[in-house]
Amino acid sequence: MATEARIVSATAKSTGLVDIKSLVLLAILLAAGFILNMTLGNALAIVGIKPQFIIAAYALTIALTNANLGQAAIYGLLSAAVIQLTTSIPGLNFATELVAALVMSALVRTGVGRGLNPLVAAFLTTLVSGGLFAVAGTVMMGAELATAVVKVPIVLGTAVFNAAVVQALFFPLNKVLGK
Repeated sequence: MATEARIVSATAKSTGLVDIKSLVLLAILLAAGFILNMTLGNALAIVGIKPQFIIAAYALTIALTNANLGQAAIYGLLSAAVIQLTTSIPGLNFATELVAALVMSALVRTGVGRGLNPLVAAFLTTLVSGGLFAVAGTVMMGAELATAVVKVPIVLGTAVFNAAVVQALFFPLNKVLGK
């Protein structure tokens, strides 16, 4: 009796809203972002800059995958879930990261976040996230809205830092991903 080798092949196919490759990319970047937030982010907080590598992670994923609004919403909400482990106001990031991820997607889809401008798109995305967090957090904590102004330098510093991270990683990762 002769035996034949059975060959099984499969191709990755996405019929859903988000493909596996994009989710794996997001997961890897979120893991790296979380570790960097807990180490380098906390160390830099001493000088008044609080980098949010998680925001950089989803902004980078959105830029690299050219995510549409639905995909970006998923990335933002998944990222917010990870941020819950370290946030000062639990739950708030679900709103701020959702809005910021949608902004990033809109910028990418209009061309601002692709090509030569991931820096600009990541800067604006971080400003939206940080600005919303500062304002909503101030109100939720019962402080006067005007006191949110003291957080402007931190939000700006974070936006600049995140923009530089996204810009520095965009082109090498884009090349690795074969885009």
